[in-house]
Amino acid sequence: MDDRPVDLRPPLSRPPDRAPTRPRLLRWSRLLWPVVGLMLIAALAWVIFHPQSQTTRASRYALNGPMPVVAAPAETGDMPVVLNALGTVTPLANVTVTTQISGQLMQVGFQEGQEVNKGDFLAQIDPRPYQAALDQLQAQLVKDQALLKGAQVDLGRFQTLAKQNSIAQQQADDQFYLVHQYEGTVKSDEAMVENAQLNLAYCHIVAPVTGRVGLRLVDPGNYIQAGNSTGIVVIAQLKPISVIFTLPEDNLPALLKRVNAGATLQVTAYDRSGKTKIATGKLSTFDNQIDVTTGTFKLRAVFDNTDEMLFPNQFVNVQLLLDTDSGAIIIPSAAIQRGAPGTFVYVVKPDNTVAVQKVTLGPSDSERVAVTGGLEPGQKVVIDGADKLRDGAKVSMPAAAAASDAGATPPAAKGQPRRSTQ
Repeated sequence: MDDRPVDLRPPLSRPPDRAPTRPRLLRWSRLLWPVVGLMLIAALAWVIFHPQSQTTRASRYALNGPMPVVAAPAETGDMPVVLNALGTVTPLANVTVTTQISGQLMQVGFQEGQEVNKGDFLAQIDPRPYQAALDQLQAQLVKDQALLKGAQVDLGRFQTLAKQNSIAQQQADDQFYLVHQYEGTVKSDEAMVENAQLNLAYCHIVAPVTGRVGLRLVDPGNYIQAGNSTGIVVIAQLKPISVIFTLPEDNLPALLKRVNAGATLQVTAYDRSGKTKIATGKLSTFDNQIDVTTGTFKLRAVFDNTDEMLFPNQFVNVQLLLDTDSGAIIIPSAAIQRGAPGTFVYVVKPDNTVAVQKVTLGPSDSERVAVTGGLEPGQKVVIDGADKLRDGAKVSMPAAAAASDAGATPPAAKGQPRRSTQ
């Protein structure tokens, strides 16, 4: 029997052969992922921030082909210099007919909205109290005239007796002054009679101006009093009529130059939308001072208004034709671009490429604009398709657009613009 002690502990297991390499792989993986992340961030930053060169852009356009655009030539013509403003139609005469005496309104002699002439009958106030007052004053006048006549006869008799020393001279003198007293009384009576006649005439109310009556402000049967500001009716003169509008004070020197030269300036009124022409008139006058709160001054234009298209207190858009720029270079307003270079256009070159060309603008309207610098007559400018263009880009013009451009009416031959701005 073996007396050696038995080792009951489990045998030690040997680790696998790959166990010693695990720490090495972990170290490599920890270094690899940051490197990959940095490379991705660098690539993304290059794509975002790296500027595209002109060569890359040109190659892109070369791959996509020429950009289709529509172009129009710069024409030479007359460009009106027009000042735009907002105006209000204002009658030349706007009269509130009121009574000058008190009394009962007996009759109204007009229809609401009727056209009346100066002197036409409008209303009648009860004349009976004023007729009675006139009769009484006329009677008093007759009485005082009789007293004056008797005093004058006595004066002649007393003067004869005074010369014969039959009566005292003082009695003749007293009679002389009595005659003058009666003369004053008669003149006072005559003035009171004239005033009563005037009050009687005021009972018959007539139109003070020619125009259109408005709505009746008081009905027959009412007792109306003098001094009542409400009145009976309002008469507005419609033919002719005026428009009051304002302009900035910066336009005053040019306006004064034209007016002092004796020019008659045309004024055109448009509706609220500015598209429909209402009437054409002329500048009448302008105010004698500038409003310091707004920096503007008021002007008045007069219109014949034979068709009565202008109505009191109507809002209108006003165009004042200040001058006409003859021989101006005119292009469509759609050709004007604005950006970092300032105001510019894309000019189509003979090799069908476009170039950015800065321009200086002059008077314009809703469709055309005058160019005072940077462009020559005959040069073609892009009016459609310029949003994707770059300097030096290749372009193509459709045949239909080129044919319509060749047969289009030059801007200078289209007449007056509908709306213009300076």
